[in-house]
Amino acid sequence: MDKSIMIGEILEKVRRENPLVHNITNVVVTNFTANGLLALGASPVMAYAPEEVGDMAKIAGALVLNMGTLNSAAVESMIIAGKSANAHGVPVIFDPVGAGATPYRTEMADRIIREVKVSIIRGNAGEIANIAGEQAEVKGVDTGDIQKNPIDLAVMAAQKLQTIIAVTGEEDVITDGLTTYVGRNGHPILTKVTGTGCLLTSVIGAFAAVEKNLLVAATSAVCTYGIAAELAAEKTVNQGPGSFQIEFLNQLAAVSDQEINEKSNVEKR
Repeated sequence: MDKSIMIGEILEKVRRENPLVHNITNVVVTNFTANGLLALGASPVMAYAPEEVGDMAKIAGALVLNMGTLNSAAVESMIIAGKSANAHGVPVIFDPVGAGATPYRTEMADRIIREVKVSIIRGNAGEIANIAGEQAEVKGVDTGDIQKNPIDLAVMAAQKLQTIIAVTGEEDVITDGLTTYVGRNGHPILTKVTGTGCLLTSVIGAFAAVEKNLLVAATSAVCTYGIAAELAAEKTVNQGPGSFQIEFLNQLAAVSDQEINEKSNVEKR
């Protein structure tokens, strides 16, 4: 673990402060995302109506925008909320789900990034490559082949888009374009449960709501999430993804700062 990142301490701060995380997310993951944030210690709200998203965003600790089930009305609400968050100093975390799968998704991701000052972008390698203008195969919302290795891709995207990038996968890369962290916590069974990537983006939002250093916040969130997954996988070995999903929520609630600081596997590059 890089000792300069006090990962467990930020989790405890989330639990103490119970930050409001405003999610404009997709219909597939709404329940799981809300339960995951509650388990972690944050306070989720799902507000989508254009008439209220600006008001909700300005009182939130963080705003999370997720393109999972994309339509024009959702994009308009995301932009209204994002501009309100920008005006009131609220960090915006963006999940460009499926960017590159269709021209519409890529266009809408580009529009959101262009019109809203995004603090952190989390996605798989294919999504990040596509929003950064690189060629990459995206199958539905799953990544395919990319030309760059994840570290080079993340650094390039962070520098080009002037934001913090979190590329998550077998190894997680979090960078602001100058300082880069590589995390190796997590478990493959996460890929067998719908919405685990989307929930991770919202967990990053919870950490960003209480930690001003957003690179540290994102790195700590990704690490904490991976350790909770490892603990849940240990407790549900050979039981399948349904049992894992329930235990994962349990571990988000139960994991201690001591366990996180002991088990974190983060390297500064």
